[in-house]
Amino acid sequence: MSQTEEGGMLGDLDRSVGYLLKQAAAALRSAMDAALSPLGLSVPQYACLEQLGQRPGLSNAQLAEAVFVTRQSMNLVLRGLQERGLVTRPATAPRGRALPTHLTPEGRELWRTASVAVRAVEDRMLAPFSPDGKEGLRRDLAVCIAALPDRRPPDT
Repeated sequence: MSQTEEGGMLGDLDRSVGYLLKQAAAALRSAMDAALSPLGLSVPQYACLEQLGQRPGLSNAQLAEAVFVTRQSMNLVLRGLQERGLVTRPATAPRGRALPTHLTPEGRELWRTASVAVRAVEDRMLAPFSPDGKEGLRRDLAVCIAALPDRRPPDT
């Protein structure tokens, strides 16, 4: 009988799906850091550009949720991108309190370059898989995500 069966303990880390997912995420993050560094971008900055490239006009709160950071952290990310001339936000909200954010032409160009670099990282990560294996992995990960729907950002 394993430790998991006896006392509810996690057991062998090499067989823990959560631990393997964390290792995969760390490996992906490291490879993305290396690919984005020459562009002067961090992973959260890239993720923000990617979200805005695909969904223009998101607010700070919407971006924070989409990028998995706190609102405070996203505010810092946005300020840095704004100082570099990559995004624009109005001084006052057109309605309510949310400030819609948009890529500038320079931001759009950097987003496209960064997106290609990150896609190359993802392609390297998935290279050992067949097309059916890639689709199966995507499907299985989506099932895992749906099984644990509470996706609050970390307290960072």
